[in-house]
Amino acid sequence: MTDTRRRVKVYTLNEDRQWDDRGTGHVSSGYVERLRGTSLLVRAESDGSLLLESKINPNTAYQKQQDTLIVWSEAENYDLALSFQEKAGCDEIWEKICQVQGKDPSVEITQDVVDESEEERFDDMSSPGLELPPCELSRLEDLAELVASSLPSPLRREKLALAVENDNYIRKILELFRVCEDLENREGLHHLYEIIKGIFLLNRTALFEVMFSEECIMDVIGCLEFDPALPQPRRHREFLTKTARFKEVIPISDPELRQKIHQTYRVQYIQDMVLPTPSVFEENMLSTLHSFIFFNKVEIVGMLQDDEKFLTDLFAQLTDEATEDDKRHELVNFLKEFCAFSQTLQPQNRDAFFKTLSNMGILPALEVILGMDDVQVRGAATDIFSYLVEYNPSMVREFVMQESQQNDDDILLINLIIEHMICDTDPELGGAVQLMGLLRTLVDPENMLATANKTEKTEFLSFFYKHCMHVLSAPLLANTTEDKPSKDDFQTSQLLALILELLTFCVEHHTYHIKNYIINKDILRRVLVLTASQHAFLALCALRFMRRIIGLKDEFYNRYIMRNFLFEPVIKAFLNNGSRYNLINSAIIEMFEYVRVEDIKSLTAHIVENYWKALEDVSYVQTFKGLKLRYEQQRERQDNPKLDSMRSILRNHRFRRDARTLEDEEEMWFNTDEDDLEDGEAVVPPSDKMKPEQDLMEPISKFMERKKVKDPEDKEVLGKSTLSGRQNPSFKLSFSGSTKSSLSSPPSASLNPGSPGSPGSPGSGARSSPSTAVTTKGGLVGLVDYPDDDDEENEDDDDEDSKGQGDTLPPSKKSKLSSS
Repeated sequence: MTDTRRRVKVYTLNEDRQWDDRGTGHVSSGYVERLRGTSLLVRAESDGSLLLESKINPNTAYQKQQDTLIVWSEAENYDLALSFQEKAGCDEIWEKICQVQGKDPSVEITQDVVDESEEERFDDMSSPGLELPPCELSRLEDLAELVASSLPSPLRREKLALAVENDNYIRKILELFRVCEDLENREGLHHLYEIIKGIFLLNRTALFEVMFSEECIMDVIGCLEFDPALPQPRRHREFLTKTARFKEVIPISDPELRQKIHQTYRVQYIQDMVLPTPSVFEENMLSTLHSFIFFNKVEIVGMLQDDEKFLTDLFAQLTDEATEDDKRHELVNFLKEFCAFSQTLQPQNRDAFFKTLSNMGILPALEVILGMDDVQVRGAATDIFSYLVEYNPSMVREFVMQESQQNDDDILLINLIIEHMICDTDPELGGAVQLMGLLRTLVDPENMLATANKTEKTEFLSFFYKHCMHVLSAPLLANTTEDKPSKDDFQTSQLLALILELLTFCVEHHTYHIKNYIINKDILRRVLVLTASQHAFLALCALRFMRRIIGLKDEFYNRYIMRNFLFEPVIKAFLNNGSRYNLINSAIIEMFEYVRVEDIKSLTAHIVENYWKALEDVSYVQTFKGLKLRYEQQRERQDNPKLDSMRSILRNHRFRRDARTLEDEEEMWFNTDEDDLEDGEAVVPPSDKMKPEQDLMEPISKFMERKKVKDPEDKEVLGKSTLSGRQNPSFKLSFSGSTKSSLSSPPSASLNPGSPGSPGSPGSGARSSPSTAVTTKGGLVGLVDYPDDDDEENEDDDDEDSKGQGDTLPPSKKSKLSSS
């Protein structure tokens, strides 16, 4: 479509009372069958999709503002606006709305239907307009009462607005204000305050344009100085004329732009400082004031962006070495405010804005500014840099990579950011926290682009670890040369905690880059020095860093940890913490618990072989005893490779019986006659799902018979090994109850007919017993099983059934089954 008269932007008002752009399209009006009425339709100019479909309701109040805006509310908290490119298009749609509602197109607001009494409605219909009292000092009180009484009624408010607008009443009121101020008529000034405040609440654009004009706005602010609730008047005009100075850092040749900037500043001041805090009711009545400021800012940014000479001069002076520091300070503050104004732009306009700044050379300019000594200038430059990073981090990354081909590492933009983070003089490190967040955004792979020709992630991370990582880690390496941090004051600890937070993020999101850096620079050993810090938050940051590394379950990291005995500082911190139940205690126990639960075999063996003596007395948690048990299980598998190989074979032949099969087996157990069971046999009911595994069971039976001779029942299991490392502790682990029986000797159990589920019985082995039995003609032999390995329990149970199917089962059973 080429008709620009109907070209509009659709806006909605969000919860923060800010206008959100919903897209650009072309508006039309027509009858919509589904809505059963004449409606406004806006179709996107990009793809023709429907941006807006709104029925023109007879009872909805539409407002026409600034000749190119139509604003209305569709629900209690849902405001809409159409911003037209041309006035003619706005007038056409406005006439259509007024035609549907039966209104005169000359009005700038259509009227709500309100619940009023019949008498009030008759009075309003019978009186075509509202007659204002003469604008005289003696009638100010009457005028103030009239304004106050009209505000609650939308109809009266509309008539009052029309009367004030048509009679040029505002200028007459402001003339009276000057008279009252000269006469020091305090009572009259108080009435004028109420009148002007009431006119603000009329929420009408035409009145705002008069009140905010160059010749009227200061008198309007003067009226609002005399609040009757205050003992002394405010001095807003004195602040605006003497304290607040307009600094034109680059000459603005367009007088309309200059006037718009002055007007916006003053109206913003009125909204923020002069007008009293609005009530919930009054806040909705000031929506037009919010919109007036919003669209003014959009217009200012657009006019400045279109002025190429202005932006060229701005960046030329910013980067010119001859520019004085004070002048550069003003230029930076202007640029910061310029970027802040851009946040009111819609996404597509904001894209064009930042592309313009990029083409003008904003990043090289920021590099110069960040090298200055002025703290305030650097702070403003940091804010500008944050706008750029949040808008487009890829643009910043591309710039710093190109820059590295020409400049040394010391003057790279990203290294300047890191140095400012490290050298932040704020005791709370407020600036450092902000900069660390920006660095985190820049190194986050989630917002990096991948194209067919290049991968931004690979290129930028290679650049970062080559040119920047040594700058980031320098404070950490300098402070951890000994067994304790060389500087342990609060500010240094906070800085190191920030660096560790970023390094932990790198461990989580980067792969071989951070791995190579940690191993080659021995970073983890340096970080664990910080566990000796007097500041608990820093020690926890160090533990978190190691925990993230262990959580990767990467054997490269694991071998690095074992080779350098890096659990030693962790265990030392655990022991130094003593019996205190705090975050450090919990964090360290959780780390070891993770190693146990995830069964990281190399770390388990390393911990037990080197640090068991230090940990064996810890009994208030079972973590360390569980680690020892894991270690014993690993050793037993290593010492008996046949058993381990048989487990893998059985795993390939395993099956799982369902609940119905188990119930059938129980029923068969009870129904079989006791006298038909021969001594030394266990009854295993046949299953059509089983396959004979007799050949597989023979090696296990032979192995368990050797175990039976070697390990008598209830004997302690002693494990000795030649330990590598700094310690060579011998350790002893005893088992009691069913665990001892399953690990050291074949179980001896008696089974009564009335208790088929007794622990250790063959009948319960198919369901819940931790011990597994294999039956042969000569007796009952116990398999070694591990209580924490449910899959292996099922395998042994399944093979027991398979064995039973392989034998010829007798049709009877006896009441007692024993083995010796």
